[in-house]
Amino acid sequence: MKVGTKNILLSILAVAILLVIGIAADQYYCLAVCNIESRDGETHYVYIPKNCPIDSVESIISNDFEILSPLNFRLHCRLLKWQHPLSGAYTIGKREGDLSVIRRLRNGEQTPVKISFKNVRTKAMLSRTISSQLMLDSADIASRLDSLPYMEQFALNEQTAVCMFIPDTYEMFWNISPDGLFQKMYQNYTSFWDAKRRRQAAAMGLTPTEVITLASIVESETFREFEKPIVAGLYYNRLRKGMRLQADPTVIFAMQDFTIRRVTNQHLKIDSPYNTYKYAGLPPGPIRTPYATTINAVLNYDHNNYLYMCANADFSMTHKFATNYHEHLRNAREYQRELNKRGVK
Repeated sequence: MKVGTKNILLSILAVAILLVIGIAADQYYCLAVCNIESRDGETHYVYIPKNCPIDSVESIISNDFEILSPLNFRLHCRLLKWQHPLSGAYTIGKREGDLSVIRRLRNGEQTPVKISFKNVRTKAMLSRTISSQLMLDSADIASRLDSLPYMEQFALNEQTAVCMFIPDTYEMFWNISPDGLFQKMYQNYTSFWDAKRRRQAAAMGLTPTEVITLASIVESETFREFEKPIVAGLYYNRLRKGMRLQADPTVIFAMQDFTIRRVTNQHLKIDSPYNTYKYAGLPPGPIRTPYATTINAVLNYDHNNYLYMCANADFSMTHKFATNYHEHLRNAREYQRELNKRGVK
């Protein structure tokens, strides 16, 4: 073999070897080091819905990440025999190789998501709020909240169903089932109602759901933490005396019109078990989902002699309390004058 021909073959071989090394290095880098890079340098959740085709996964990942070599990503999916994505929420770091990401998604190694809800007034609102944070249909949640046979397993009914949903931040898998959601919330509910709280409720002559119902009224009346035990004590005094609670928030709930700023005599005519001007005792269930702090304020109510309350005329979002009707009328007239002055209807 001529020297020239030999040199050419050696050059070709060297180039081939370098090419193979380059391809191998590129494959290793994409597979083990980085082929998926966050667009903003942060870790993100990737949400894979049910029955998601493998071809759509790349598009979903690309929402928050740049796939540096889509060709390599597809090749690695095939080599790792990933064909059937499992639904769920998965975290992907700032920079990851295909191997770690594909294995995580292929094996269903989800990261729990955090959900929260607050200021929820109705079951429909609760259903929408929760479903917006999970892979759940709000109708699946609502239908269970409205089902007496379903809620009876938790010793609740359609009116008290929301009692188990105490506002907080919870961790759960994004693709949790509707039944799984209710089981998890019930576990938290039973954990919250420990022996001490149940003894406190029993000492008041109330059940846990009745305490939560009273707490929902207290929370609707005031968001001032220092006032909550006082308001709780006032309403508890009325309950013990057999007086009607006459709580404006219950009338607003009965009307299902949360834009009402001023309850009038016309509103008080509504025939609803939630109208505490018309019916004595507690309403059938909560008029909102009260915070744990408000429930605790009811259980540790202020032992006062108040029977009446009225919003403060200085619009400080506080109240004036009274032990007799004459004093209450004076406070109420002062507040009504201020409402008229400000044109609140």
